[in-house]
Amino acid sequence: MKNFISAFCLICFYSAIHPIAAQNSPIHDRDVAQISHTDTIPDYRSKTNKLKLTGVVYKNDGVTPAKDVIIYIEQPDEDGDFDLRRTGDERYVFHRSWVKTDANGRYTIHTFVPGNDRRYNQLQQIFPLIKAPSKQEYELHSFVFNDDPLLTKRCRKRLAKNNQTNRILTTKKENGILVANKDIILSEDTEPTI
Repeated sequence: MKNFISAFCLICFYSAIHPIAAQNSPIHDRDVAQISHTDTIPDYRSKTNKLKLTGVVYKNDGVTPAKDVIIYIEQPDEDGDFDLRRTGDERYVFHRSWVKTDANGRYTIHTFVPGNDRRYNQLQQIFPLIKAPSKQEYELHSFVFNDDPLLTKRCRKRLAKNNQTNRILTTKKENGILVANKDIILSEDTEPTI
């Protein structure tokens, strides 16, 4: 049993320090030529808490807008469950979306506020990947919601301690839907692709 736990820990550590392989990354599931600066997640029209997630991606200087950056998101449904689908042997999350920033670094995703998975005490979260041109994609910390009842004072303190309060999305109602602005600064650690 000890060997199994050690092997499992080693696999988890190895997976955490190595970037996602391009062929396995969902960011490559859509042709780049088909990606626009605006996208709508599947089932958007039928959702109760519609959300317009918009912002600007900046180069690592935090000032210069970054064009042609791909942002991929996936998220659970309104009940906090991931709707997993199959195409042949490939499994994927149904509620996912791709955008590519325009010349001003802007993007917009029409989605919905995901639910909490109360069985596991999980926050409402959107999971993003980002890929700058000629760079390796990488994961951003999940986006969480300011008005999520599970985002307690203790969680907020932990996020502040780890300098991650920028993960928190604050929504406001505009024209009957929630709107959240999320600007992103590209990591300077991103390695060029080979």
